[in-house]
Amino acid sequence: HDGTIYVTGSYSRLYAVDVKTGQKKWQYDHRLPEGIMPCCDVVNRGAAIYKDKIYFATLDARLVALNKDTGKVVWSKKLADYQAGFSATAAPLVVDGKIITGNSGGEFGIIGMVEARDAETGELIWQRPTVEGNMGTLNGKESTMTGKLNASWPGDMYKTGGGATWLGGTYDPETKTLFFGTGNPAPWNSHLRPGDNLYTSSTLAIDPSNGEIKWHYQTTPHDGWDFDGVNELVSFDLKKDGQVIKAGAKADRNGFFYVLDRTNGKLLNASPFVTKITWAKEIDLKTGRPVYIDDNRPGAPEAAEKGKSVFAAPAFLGAKNWMPMAYSPATDLFYVPANEWGMDIWNEPITYKKGAAYLGAGFTIKPLYNDYIGALRAIDPKTGKIVWEYKNPAPLWGGVLTTAGNLVFTGTPEGYLKAFDAKSGKEVWHFNTGSGVVGSPVTWEQDGEQYVAVVSGWGGAVPLWGGDVAKLVKDINQGGSLWVFKLPKA
Repeated sequence: HDGTIYVTGSYSRLYAVDVKTGQKKWQYDHRLPEGIMPCCDVVNRGAAIYKDKIYFATLDARLVALNKDTGKVVWSKKLADYQAGFSATAAPLVVDGKIITGNSGGEFGIIGMVEARDAETGELIWQRPTVEGNMGTLNGKESTMTGKLNASWPGDMYKTGGGATWLGGTYDPETKTLFFGTGNPAPWNSHLRPGDNLYTSSTLAIDPSNGEIKWHYQTTPHDGWDFDGVNELVSFDLKKDGQVIKAGAKADRNGFFYVLDRTNGKLLNASPFVTKITWAKEIDLKTGRPVYIDDNRPGAPEAAEKGKSVFAAPAFLGAKNWMPMAYSPATDLFYVPANEWGMDIWNEPITYKKGAAYLGAGFTIKPLYNDYIGALRAIDPKTGKIVWEYKNPAPLWGGVLTTAGNLVFTGTPEGYLKAFDAKSGKEVWHFNTGSGVVGSPVTWEQDGEQYVAVVSGWGGAVPLWGGDVAKLVKDINQGGSLWVFKLPKA
């Protein structure tokens, strides 16, 4: 923005860098308390700019507004209690003068939440819990309950139901709708919570003016595999059979690529984008629900004994995790960073304790194939067919960018930023940054030239939670740097 690149870093840091010289203009290091409980590494997924302020969320569950030119704190607001397991990792959204944020911490039995604050003052405007049975607020007063009490949750379990919105959301100005994906229900042991467990592992369409839910679509009802539904819904115009449908696409952790009517949440198509899915046979296009393979749900524990272990694919780190896919209106294709892995998973006895991990499951992640784990796949949303793919030895954990110049960019844990031909999938360029790329590339025009930048620095959930896969990638270099490239005019 205006000659400056803003980069968030681990441990809730924010940097302002001169776009032409790479000189650091300022740096903000959030002072974190000792007791923070981030589930999946000390990550941050970005910032938002509005007028003279830049906003980002922190690991101790605060939202901070800084002066974009000086880095000085304008205001800092507490979103939730970090000692109960809440944190915040998502990039905020700016919509109609409001800062829209989600929360993190589903592995600690918190309640998922989307909320809107006044961009100037930071004062709360509305809150929308994402677990059925919890009450929303509007302008400081109770508004409406999310769903119906005990309709899909037994007893008091809705009070610790998870469903965190840790990836953040997208906004569609055409339909004036926020789309937020929700995380897994808590605990992972699904035998403790019979029912669909709304609105976890879902996409919610939310009215940005008041926080009311317009529609929902649940990708994994009664989730027993940690298939968070947080993945982004990308708005696009689906051209099919001579019609143009206002659609949205989502590549879910559970292995299916969904196309919805974004005006009402109706399922249009769902197809696998990975080679092995063991938890469901298919998605029933009439009901929108998965056809479960019941034998592949981890068994219920008995007394102190763990339940029957099953081998499930995808693994809980997902056929696609946090890393955003991209869409090109020039090719009408989506470019999805997929991963091929499975897991041994079993359930264990668990009771909720404030501030403690609330899983009730054990697991070991394993690669499915010897020659690759990650696969960048070009998907036709009209058919669900994979048009081309690029296979990568390590998992793909970085975002994807498409450009009008027929290019697709993404990074790899081996350190490469790569460019592919958007139509054919041919690799046309690569550069090694010296550390694993788990960031999202961005592009902009400056002085008549096109630039691409990416942040490099290995970390995140794969080395922490990856089981056998973590052993495979343990020698990847760590480090943090910002790389900027200029595209040749040819």
